[in-house]
Amino acid sequence: MSNHKASKGHHKRSGGHEEEHENHERWLVTYADMLTLLMVLFVVLFAMSSVDAKKFTALRDGLAKGFGAPAIMSGTNNSVQTAGGSSSAIDVAAGVGKIPAEPQQAQDPALQKAVQDADRARQQRMQQSAQQEVANLEKIKQQILEAAKRQGMQEAIRFGIDERGLVVTIVTSEVIFAGDRADLLAAGRRILDSVAPALTPLPNKIEVDGHTNQLPVPTMNYPSAWELSSARASMVARYLINNGHLPSSRLSVSGFAGERPLYDPSDPRAPQLNRRVDIVVLSTLPPAERALLPSAAGPN
Repeated sequence: MSNHKASKGHHKRSGGHEEEHENHERWLVTYADMLTLLMVLFVVLFAMSSVDAKKFTALRDGLAKGFGAPAIMSGTNNSVQTAGGSSSAIDVAAGVGKIPAEPQQAQDPALQKAVQDADRARQQRMQQSAQQEVANLEKIKQQILEAAKRQGMQEAIRFGIDERGLVVTIVTSEVIFAGDRADLLAAGRRILDSVAPALTPLPNKIEVDGHTNQLPVPTMNYPSAWELSSARASMVARYLINNGHLPSSRLSVSGFAGERPLYDPSDPRAPQLNRRVDIVVLSTLPPAERALLPSAAGPN
């Protein structure tokens, strides 16, 4: 009986699945993978150490163009520096770093010369534009002066060129405006009639500025010299619009009282010549070129 059970139990063990044998050499697979990765790493490092001159130049030029400054590749690391030698380098491999600031001084003499030549050419073009504008303004001046001579009013007009453009100064003596008044007299209307035809065909904006002298005489018809100077400028602008056929969109008006004198109050000419209206033919040049107009015009 016992022998039968024992044989039966033995039969069951031999008929079942045996436990899988454990592989003690699995670490070799991981080791082989690690060696493969190391080999790939060394191949990549070797490839990076072999620099193709053409590709290097293309990379340098591309980086220089992208950052807006000549780039210098360091031979000991993967960084790009500006031609000014800025210490703020960009790590090309990692793709991080600060964008270099504008170079203060180029180290390349050829680049320095190119920059200087470009700046010199730009200054020359600006000066030529200013000289051409002065020539145009001089033509307008001659037209106004000839018309004023025909009216016998040339002594009442002064001319000048400043950074705004052509300044036509009308001396507001008693024959132009009565004292403490802003109503144009007959002589004032004749002067404006001689000025308007030269202004009408121009594309330029026109600025009309009123000025009083510095005499300590109180105004009776106006609260102050500010209102008087503004009223006189406004009257001149209205006359140019109504009788000179100038569109109002081209004109602007300002009053400066006695704050912008042509002559020092101690000068004997100050009481008469500081009391004036300026008609300014504004230049169409950009601001940087307009600033060159006084030097291009020379002494007025």
